[in-house]
Amino acid sequence: MPDILLHLAFHIAAALLYAGLGFHFWQTRRSNSPISAQRRAKYGLERLVIAVALLLQGIGLYASLFSTGSLRFSFSIAFSLMLWLAVLIYWLESLRSQMEGMLPIVMPLAAGAALSPALFQHTHEIIHAASPGFKIHFLAAMLAYSLVTLSALHALFMGLIERKLHQNPLEARRLSAPPLLAMETLLFRLIGIAFLLLTLTLVSGVFFSEEVFGKAFTFDHKTVFAIASWGVFAALLLGRKIYGWRGRIAQRWTLAGFLLLFLAYIGTRFVSEIVLGRI
Repeated sequence: MPDILLHLAFHIAAALLYAGLGFHFWQTRRSNSPISAQRRAKYGLERLVIAVALLLQGIGLYASLFSTGSLRFSFSIAFSLMLWLAVLIYWLESLRSQMEGMLPIVMPLAAGAALSPALFQHTHEIIHAASPGFKIHFLAAMLAYSLVTLSALHALFMGLIERKLHQNPLEARRLSAPPLLAMETLLFRLIGIAFLLLTLTLVSGVFFSEEVFGKAFTFDHKTVFAIASWGVFAALLLGRKIYGWRGRIAQRWTLAGFLLLFLAYIGTRFVSEIVLGRI
């Protein structure tokens, strides 16, 4: 019991930090005040606090996953891990690109994700977690889900910037965002990497199901949603290459692919574990 309370405390502490950061960024990044040198100087401290929140959430996730000596998993851990990786990737990318305008969107979602393992504590043991095939499948899936999530958030932010540019260009410049062309280039870079990882996830799950899951491949709801998401991103990348898709078309396809991929695991596991009470 003390161990359980300890790792839940890490989840809660991370959630509180993310929530506080979210409130702070809504106050400072959504105001009409111009970007000052003082605010830019504070960004180093803000980045440090995000790193502390990531560390706390990472410790909590590690304890939740491996506290019993075996790998335990659930939709809430998957959701938390997915957003943890997304925030980590965003944090690393922010070291080289001006992306602080996304923080008011990212931090509240990270807070909810960090808190979910404390709210939904039911987990199940992964039987074949030690097999190399499962490790490859698991790592590729989590990274793919995280990159797709970050791509969706990036697409939402691009849509916000685009609307602001049409309504009030001065206010759009205050959102601390790089040029739309640079944001679009980053979006398709994220989607391209996520697509490769998603392909690896599907291939390892379909063709090595016995090693990964210990049973023959089954064509279930999870697989249907995952393949549909893969098809959406494949079409988006082809449309970009052949027809030059960009702007709102790219944003809508990105969000559609994210929604399908979210339903593939998080949605189906939520219904199974919470709504239907199954493992």
